[in-house]
Amino acid sequence: MKSIFVWLLAAIPVCFANCTSSRPDGPVQTKASVQHGKANTVAVNGINQTTIQFSGYTWIVKEPAGQQGPHNNYWSGDNVWVDSNGRLHLVLKKHNDTGRWECAEVRSTQLFGYGTYQWKIEGAVNALDKNIVFGLFNYSGNSRFDEMDIEFSRWGYPNAPILNYTVWPATGDTGISNVTYAKDFVLNGTYTTHRFRRDATSIHFQSLHGFQNGNLNQFETKTWTTPTSISTLQMPIHMNLWLFNAPPSNGNAVEIIIHEFKFTPLS
Repeated sequence: MKSIFVWLLAAIPVCFANCTSSRPDGPVQTKASVQHGKANTVAVNGINQTTIQFSGYTWIVKEPAGQQGPHNNYWSGDNVWVDSNGRLHLVLKKHNDTGRWECAEVRSTQLFGYGTYQWKIEGAVNALDKNIVFGLFNYSGNSRFDEMDIEFSRWGYPNAPILNYTVWPATGDTGISNVTYAKDFVLNGTYTTHRFRRDATSIHFQSLHGFQNGNLNQFETKTWTTPTSISTLQMPIHMNLWLFNAPPSNGNAVEIIIHEFKFTPLS
């Protein structure tokens, strides 16, 4: 949390280890073999970090040496790449040698404020395993504050709704809790668009069938206004794919492809 495509191994023959994908793209490209979004290294807070280019922005790839949040997961830079068509791939899979499940995340180097945040996604995001979380959000880094989320997860419960819109309060508003809206949905095809628009007094979420720049085929929406606490900060964008407390209950790796992220500032 855009072309996003979810490959579930139970349904589609995807191979992740020493083999060639059946996708028309050809072999899976790791960050070291990227053509369109070639990886680079930059110093961030004095630490060298891998970056990629996607949708006109620079993104830092999460690859800590050990476990790290959310939920004390392992993260791999090899699970993130941009293909020759400019699409961002995020993969969650079990490492061949270590046997541990490794997650994927990127965050923007640019900070974003008031405006519309939009992702275009291809794939069955409504069919993710109950232990998987796919997130599209902006976040200041201050836990439980300054965050607006579009997340696809059942949070470990097989019958919980999969689509979650959440707003965490602004830093300093300690007496106000987060607000969440959760719904299930059935896909009409494999393309969806998800967006939120934030300003000083409201945040408006939308989910739509197909790749949309307007409001055609909307299937879910939610708006919160003040006195709900809404952060005024400019913050980076995060996109991640991770495990909620346990490996996938079906044992399958997942790949999500994001076609596009677009930010339109308020005029």
